[in-house]
Order: sequence, then structure tokens, then C-alpha cells
Amino acid sequence: MTASVTAPAHPAPPDSRSRLLLRNSVSVPPPVPPPLEPARWLPLGIALALIAALTGYTAWEHGARPALLLLLGTGLGLALFHSRFGFTSAWRQLISVGNGTGLRAHALLLGTTATLFALIIGTGTGLFGNDPQPSAGPIGVGLFVGAFLFGLGMQLGGACASGTLFAVGSGQSAIVVTLGGFIVGSVIYSAIWPAVNDLPELPPFLLADHVGWAGAWGVTVVVLAAVVAGTRMVQNRRTPPPVGSVPSTSGILRLVRGSWPMLVGAVVLAALGGGVMLVSGGAWGITAAFNLWGAKFLQLIGLHPETWAFWQQPNMAAQLNSPVLTDKTSLTDIGIILGAAVAAASAGAWKLHTGLRWRVVLAALLGGILMGIGARLAGGCNIGAYLAGIASGSLHGWLWAVAALVGTWAGLRARPLFGLANPKPDDSSC
Repeated sequence: MTASVTAPAHPAPPDSRSRLLLRNSVSVPPPVPPPLEPARWLPLGIALALIAALTGYTAWEHGARPALLLLLGTGLGLALFHSRFGFTSAWRQLISVGNGTGLRAHALLLGTTATLFALIIGTGTGLFGNDPQPSAGPIGVGLFVGAFLFGLGMQLGGACASGTLFAVGSGQSAIVVTLGGFIVGSVIYSAIWPAVNDLPELPPFLLADHVGWAGAWGVTVVVLAAVVAGTRMVQNRRTPPPVGSVPSTSGILRLVRGSWPMLVGAVVLAALGGGVMLVSGGAWGITAAFNLWGAKFLQLIGLHPETWAFWQQPNMAAQLNSPVLTDKTSLTDIGIILGAAVAAASAGAWKLHTGLRWRVVLAALLGGILMGIGARLAGGCNIGAYLAGIASGSLHGWLWAVAALVGTWAGLRARPLFGLANPKPDDSSC
């Protein structure tokens, strides 16, 4: 988390813009992190054994490239859990009470990833013979509707795409329901694909095509700097509660047992995402795998999604006919779950939650379905569209963010219907 100071009892004068830009005011001091619980040795041992076995099997059967993607995903899971790097909570905190800590961490992640993408794609540097490509999506009805549904769904489901995976890895039972809904929503999209495939849209707009990669990087960094400044001004005018603290420790043990500052997590995630680009030739993604997993499950129980128009497209048919452990997105997704399990068990935080309220389960399922449909309509999620799009200098990434923020606003108003709370200005933390 960024450093915070206690806000004054009265708002800052409107004309003190420099103070509004330099401070990160909060209404009360940040809470003291609670003590760590003992490491959970059984889930830790199981997760480590699965990582070793899957990596070895993948390397033996499919080669070094997919095995390396699995390990990169494991690193992403470790970083996501240790830094508690959230997209859902960051947007909820900003819109509910004006705390922009999470969104400023997003800006660092986006800016660092944009720097790495400009270097990698701009120079054509890739491993295993890859030709790295940016993520540039079309701009149309599907993008706006899909991103809105995703923003709404992640506030009901309690997690975004990456958050769903690392929460499942850490043993959060409610988020398993969200993941199930995510897969169901993805399957629904592939079933109705002929009806939504031809929605009006404009071709992608990639900054690098007009101002080169250096220019695209410069524009992206300037806009992100404006986002940081804007969130500081909003936060310092509203003096929200601080972001809650999680169990941690100090010294070298913090690497494996404690929580990492969110800004550190942002840099680590960007570096690992750059590694995915180098190894695979494409940006890190999440939700395309859910569609594949759902179709594979339908085949397992004797149904035939391969007859659907969506799966008869040549590239989709090839994906469905190939083993899951050769699919780039599936490999990193599985790695995220296992990496988060290692991180959570090491920190003593891995535990299964029971006694879930039916309204929470319903919200998780509905939220997952909305995110599954929305991600496919929009051509990506908070990772594949928002992070990869903005870091690639693609306009669709910024427009996805705007539409998802509107969906977040709607989701915050829907949460109380399911007994889910939103942050309030008089809370001790948000």
C-alpha cells in the first residue's frame, strides 16, 4: 500500500492543489496488521507437489515452452496473493469512498507493463521463435456491453478474473462458486455466439500504428500520470478510510510469509507478464481458458459442443482438439491457482470457508456468469482487455475501463440486495 497520513479535521482549501496532489489523506491511521497464523503444511506440501509433477509432466509431454508458462503462472499466483493485488476491491474503494490507493497501484502495473511491451514488441524480441504481438481489440457494442456486465459481475461475484483464480487457490469457498459461474457464462457465450458475433464495431485503434512504440509508450505514461493525480485529488478531498491491513511479518520471511506492498506486487506482476509475452508471443490473459474448460467438461459428460458454430471455427476447433496443458491461458491460470495456494499456505491463510449464506452463493454464481459472458463479448477481462489493452497502447483497453467502472457503479448498488456490504466513509478501513 502507499504511504498514508491522517487527514485534517476539515477539508483542504480548494485552491491548495499542490497539497491535494502530494498527500494521500485518510480519515484515520491505517490499522495495525494482525499477527500471522502458523503455516498450513498439508496444503503447502500438496500444492508444491502438484507444481513439481505438472511442470515435469508438461515439459516431458509438450516441451519447455508450456512448462515455462506454467511456472510463470505460478509466479503470478504468488505475487497476486502476497500483494493482495485486487481490481474489484480497488474500484469499489474508489467509487464508494474515494480511496484511490488500489487504482494508483493499477497505474504502476499498467505503466511498467507498457514499458516492457514497448521494448519487447517494438524490438520484435521473442523466445521460442515467437513474434510478439500487441493486444488490440475492436471498438463496438460488444466491448461496451461486455465490459459493463463484467464490472457489474465482479462486484457481485467478489473478485475479478485474476482475483477469482488466486482466491480459489487460497481456499475461499465462495469464489469457487464464482469460478463455476465464470465457466457457465463462457459456455453460454459460445452457445449463443452466432447471435452476438456480428454486433456493430469499428476496427482496433493502436497508438503504435500512428506514433510508433516510443510515442505510444509516452502517451500511455502521460495518461496514467493524470490518473494518479486525479485519484490523489479525489482522495484528499474526500479523506476516505484507509485500506485494510492483512497479516504480515518483517525481514526476509516477508517474501514467503508476509504481505507485500501493493506497489511491489504491481512491479512483480508486470515483470512476470512481460515474461509471458516473451515466451508465448502474446499478452497474459485469463478468461479464454474458462470457455475451453467448459467445453471440455461438456464433452466429458457426453455432450457435443464441437458441433456448435463457435467451436467449428478453425482456430477454436484446434484449441478444443488439443490437450489443456498445451493451451497458453490454461497453463498460466492453473499456475496462478497453485501459486496462490503455496503463498496462502505459507502465510497460514489457506482455509476452506463453510456456512455460506445462500444470498452470497447466489451473488457469486450470478456475478461469475455475468463476467463470463461479459469477458467474451468484450474480447477480454481486467487482464486480457484492461491490462493488456492499455499496455499495448490500444484504445479499446481504456474504453473497457470506462465501461467497467460504470458497471462497477451499478454493481455497488446491487450488492446490498444480496446482503453484501460496501465501504462507508465512517468505516475504520475499506
